[in-house]
Amino acid sequence: MPPIQPPLFDPLVAAGIALLAVVVSVAGAALFAAGGEAVRGRRRMILLGGALAVMAATAVAANAGLLVRFDMRPPPMVAVLALGLGLALAFGLSRWGRDAAASVSMAALVGLHAFRLPLELVMHRAARLGVMPHAMSFDVGAGGVNLDILTGASALVLAVLLARGARVPRSVLWTFNVGGMALLATIVGVSVAASPLVRAFGDDPAALNTWVLFAPYVWLPAVLVPIALAGHVVLTRRLLRPSPESA
Repeated sequence: MPPIQPPLFDPLVAAGIALLAVVVSVAGAALFAAGGEAVRGRRRMILLGGALAVMAATAVAANAGLLVRFDMRPPPMVAVLALGLGLALAFGLSRWGRDAAASVSMAALVGLHAFRLPLELVMHRAARLGVMPHAMSFDVGAGGVNLDILTGASALVLAVLLARGARVPRSVLWTFNVGGMALLATIVGVSVAASPLVRAFGDDPAALNTWVLFAPYVWLPAVLVPIALAGHVVLTRRLLRPSPESA
């Protein structure tokens, strides 16, 4: 395998990914830290500290050139993705996830996913500039298969309606949640398919998903995707409660 080169640097794409990673980490820590005042404060610090530790560790690994080492078994990037998804599932299914599902408003649980709208706009720019493969964008005309922008847009609309006291049917919330999980799984699948390990879209460097092997882009699979997954798991637990309200 030829050496993997860093992607074209675009300040707006880099700043967009970095800013979203920080903002969503802070919002997620505040949102998921349920319990009494003392418990909330402690959990908030643990969750935020964990997210920042992941950001620091993955940035160091990326800058050290570890994430491009696909000759290692397992490749470090595979471990990063698996660990992130595993921690997200573990949190969502934990007592902390249960407490968040019981106490956080439906508007906030849905609204958390609104970050996927600006994220997809940043990724669209990245695809147009050649920073990432077109397959990972929503530009269907250019071969994009990632429609997760629909999750972000619908989250924004539903969150506003819920915050204003509108009675949103549970069927709509279930559709949003299941659809969002499906679209999240799709982009994760496309990302893996386009990786140097699989090369499903060809060997052309422009078709390979190598941008996430470098900082700050690594925070997309290491931080933003796991937070989205955790949000869906907690929202599922909220919808499964005996008498879930819509607000």
